[in-house]
Amino acid sequence: MSPLPQPDLSDAQCHAARLARDARFDGRFFTGVLTTGIYCRPVCPARPPLERNVRYFFSAAAAEQAGLRPCLRCRPELAPAQWRALPGTLGVALRAMSRGELAESSLEQLAAQSGVTARTLRRQCEQYLGVSPLHIEQTRRLLLAKQLLTDTPLAITEIAFAAGFGSLRRFNDAWLNAYGMAPSAIRRTLPAIAAADTLTLRLAYRPPYDWPAMLSFFRARAIKGIEEVSSHSYVRHIHSSEQVVTLTVQAGKGHNLELTLAGATPAQLPELMYRVRHMWDLDADPAPVLSHLAACPALAAHLHATPGLRLPGGWNRHEVMLRAIIGQQISVKGAVTILGRLVARRAEQCGAPALPTASELQCMNLDGLGLPGSRVRTLKALGAAISNGLDLDSASDAELLALPGIGPWTVAYWRLRCGDPDAFPASDLVLQKALEPGTRLSAQALTERAHAWRPWRAYAASWLWHSATHPNSTGASHDPL
Repeated sequence: MSPLPQPDLSDAQCHAARLARDARFDGRFFTGVLTTGIYCRPVCPARPPLERNVRYFFSAAAAEQAGLRPCLRCRPELAPAQWRALPGTLGVALRAMSRGELAESSLEQLAAQSGVTARTLRRQCEQYLGVSPLHIEQTRRLLLAKQLLTDTPLAITEIAFAAGFGSLRRFNDAWLNAYGMAPSAIRRTLPAIAAADTLTLRLAYRPPYDWPAMLSFFRARAIKGIEEVSSHSYVRHIHSSEQVVTLTVQAGKGHNLELTLAGATPAQLPELMYRVRHMWDLDADPAPVLSHLAACPALAAHLHATPGLRLPGGWNRHEVMLRAIIGQQISVKGAVTILGRLVARRAEQCGAPALPTASELQCMNLDGLGLPGSRVRTLKALGAAISNGLDLDSASDAELLALPGIGPWTVAYWRLRCGDPDAFPASDLVLQKALEPGTRLSAQALTERAHAWRPWRAYAASWLWHSATHPNSTGASHDPL
């Protein structure tokens, strides 16, 4: 079973959603107002235009290709993305584009990394989004530039390069062609933003969103030396040989999180924004997930109690794999303690607190961290495999299972935390005990029960894990790991 492509939203559904300003549809479509020449999010606070004067688009790029400009009130550049209602390979390509990768590589290279040909990628973009990949990329750059022009004091030249334009002239030309004005014109209409050592950006999501539950998840797994989680914020320190970037995530006003960055260069912004959106699952569309999983009576109570629960992710695939390997057969607290020791050991040997890279894993002394010898051998083997060409972005299950000490649970859990909405570690003890209180299902029996949850089995696992560690939320009582 796969989700329907986004254009299957009817005009009647779009009409009802925009009149209700329903935030659950934010980013799923845009309303083009033909009489004013602008396009809006469904949540736009402006007076709704007459239906005869509007046209619906399923991407911002399609609206801009039709000659429309983004609304200055609802700001389409802030709308959450919609990837999971698209074919998997197209979603992979769009995520890569959102990180700014098309600014550094060709369309053919990006398509190959996504597992398709450039021709197939062009066809899928036209079929599902109504525009070419290059037009999607151009719109991404313009909308990112618009967000930075509106919300930061960055110089226009810095914004041009941050958005992926190769020169200020190209940025000015693209902006003028799309919006009929110079980039500086939009700034003259806005209050001045004072220069500061930090940048603060809004990251939107579709409700419901359980911020306290997400924050609690990351608090329990914060790695000493690189993460700090308080009762109201998440802080991460990213160390490199040249700089330290500190990012802070907090609840914002409305359906937004607030991202504050210190020490980041403009060129790093697309990647950092993408990482945070992925980690906090901000582009999820909860409506089809809730509707589908609620059909299972064993899950319905959990969904009703915490409808805003999401699928917490990891910072990157390498970090998630280290967490999964070290977390094998020990408690979350025990794993986090060892990860903190690993960060400290890396600081001693390599000069900065961070998790070791693949090459560093090979040469680091891992004795005395509390890891059994088998786990050390697995980490060393992982480092060697990556150094010899294993790419975690495209690795198959077979390639990962061939590494010593990596089994089905590790691979499934790793894929789940990397954002695969259908990954499901059926051998997980908590999941086996959570579905039927007082009973432990076998991995095979749980897999069979979970078949009806596809393609959202990872979300089902998230709700079951949450119920195990927060029994009061549903009245159930399960034993956590």
